Amino acid sequence: MNARRRRSAGQPETCRALVTGGSGGIGAAICRELASAGMTVIVHAGSRLDRAQATVEAIRAGGGQAQAVQFDLTDADACSQAMAELTAEEPLSVVVHNAGLHDDAPLAGMAAEQWQRVIDINLNAFYRVVQPALLGMARQRWGRVIAVSSVAARLGNRGQANYAAAKAGLHGAVISLTREMAARGITANTVAPGLIDTDMLEAAHSEQALALVPAARLGKPAEVAALVAFLCSEPAAYINAQLIGIDGGMAPG
Repeated sequence: MNARRRRSAGQPETCRALVTGGSGGIGAAICRELASAGMTVIVHAGSRLDRAQATVEAIRAGGGQAQAVQFDLTDADACSQAMAELTAEEPLSVVVHNAGLHDDAPLAGMAAEQWQRVIDINLNAFYRVVQPALLGMARQRWGRVIAVSSVAARLGNRGQANYAAAKAGLHGAVISLTREMAARGITANTVAPGLIDTDMLEAAHSEQALALVPAARLGKPAEVAALVAFLCSEPAAYINAQLIGIDGGMAPG
């Protein structure tokens, strides 16, 4: 990864980006791409700090700037403390809520804990990391919020009522946030990946579902990262409140 230092003219001189779940496959790719765009990237990990640190080291080796942080997105107090520390001296210009997990079961047999944990990580954490960053974005009159959703939010999936509900809820939040903050130079958009070639994608599931992809292949983390980076750029300043699928044609708009 070579840092290309492509800071857009409209961005703040110091552009700091927080990526939740930055230790995972898609998250790490997003972190590398944002660093290549000249941003200082904060790579979040929930439990695998070693993986987040590896992403940081790769970014630094390429000439970029990054740091790793670890906090539990299901713990409101931990999130509040971490976000207060991250925004104490200078604002965050970009927040990408990429962290997510699924815990599948038919709704008729789904335990309350399964529902709550998936909602907590995928949806509630969006509030916990975005809300504390908004005042700083508003003051500098520039900001980018990206919610990483899923094709499941658009199509549904057997055994994933909790996951689909959480991922669909993200876009509702994004639409409302846009109406509140767009006049202050803040954009908010939702990216909905389909089947992406990461460790999270089970081999058996991918083989069955691949037949549903018109492109007849899995997506690449770098392809998702490129879309996120574009939405965070100045040329994308008039793109707002959009749900953009990156799924090989699984859920055409």
